[in-house]
Amino acid sequence: MATKLMDKAKKEKADEFYTQLSDIENEMRYYKEQFKGKIILCNCDDPYESNFFKYFALNFNHLGLKKLIATCYDSSPVAFTQLSLFDCGKSIPNKNRRAYKIEITEVGDFNADGAVNLSDVRYLLQNKENTLTLLNGDGDFRSDECIELLKQSDIVVTNPPFSLFREYVAQLMKYNKKFVIIGNQNALTYKEIFRFIKENILWLGYKFGDMKFRVPDYYEARTTRFWIDEYGKKWRSLGNICWYTNLDTAKRHEYLTCYKRYSPEEYPKYENYDAINIDKYTEIPYDYDGCMGVPITFLDKYNPEQFEIVALGIVGSIDFSSEKKMEILKDGNGTGKFTINAKGTLYRKYNPQVDKRPPAFKDAVTGELYSSIYARIIIRRKNSNEN
Repeated sequence: MATKLMDKAKKEKADEFYTQLSDIENEMRYYKEQFKGKIILCNCDDPYESNFFKYFALNFNHLGLKKLIATCYDSSPVAFTQLSLFDCGKSIPNKNRRAYKIEITEVGDFNADGAVNLSDVRYLLQNKENTLTLLNGDGDFRSDECIELLKQSDIVVTNPPFSLFREYVAQLMKYNKKFVIIGNQNALTYKEIFRFIKENILWLGYKFGDMKFRVPDYYEARTTRFWIDEYGKKWRSLGNICWYTNLDTAKRHEYLTCYKRYSPEEYPKYENYDAINIDKYTEIPYDYDGCMGVPITFLDKYNPEQFEIVALGIVGSIDFSSEKKMEILKDGNGTGKFTINAKGTLYRKYNPQVDKRPPAFKDAVTGELYSSIYARIIIRRKNSNEN
């Protein structure tokens, strides 16, 4: 059985990342007032494995929740094997169909010890009828019965599968749900996700950067960002993680202080779009009112009252102003392979005094060298010369 699970896991995408309780606590503290009186749904979380369920169950009264719902996906290769939070020993019939839900409407001092803690949650799961019930399907968030639970909820909080992030967010938007979820920063450049950001119906939460995750035992060792702790449990850290939400935050109303003065020499324009290039959001000039290409890290500081997002600087999102045939270079040397418009990215003339990397393209006609610019977001200041 174990071999079959491991074989199955290797074929599937590596989407089992268990969020630390401390990371959940650090983020949720910013939304406490917005949780009051709400139904919280954790629909990618086996309650027996999930720190999301643990956080909301332990803080049920403190947050003033109306209800907590969590669902389990039956094909999870780690169900009942990894983070046993409660070890309540409750018998779940038909182990071959592990999909189930837990619904909590109260967490009291059931053991009369004067405090509401994990022991009371354990008692609740052991003794309260209809707290835990089997689902008819597999517990997939896209299934009909899970969608019905989604419709009942007010706010969704979870760590969804990264490989299904587009689909997951699209479902939340379809049913007009509030949410706080974890995702990869690469998702910021997905056209579907970027559209929501541009329209100001999705933005970033507070944590932006490195996070550590427990991973299942079947995960293979890696040379970097991987370790096994003293208990033999596997861990991975990812440096490009962030929280996505549509709950209002104080952070997104903070103005970014700009201190640098614009000069054409320091801020060259792209060859294929009328915008200046900026390599760090801290270098946005305070006296330039035209379009600017900034790295995606800018979104961690984005205030829609201060800046307007114009476009994502990749093909399909903006209209490039030139279509040159260029040879693709490797380490600055020709490859004999050609592309139109730098493979659909923004580019500028190569400057050996500024560019740290070798040129990426050479004009097939003139021989001019160009640098390809990594993912950029085109922005424009809303208030002229605000500083």
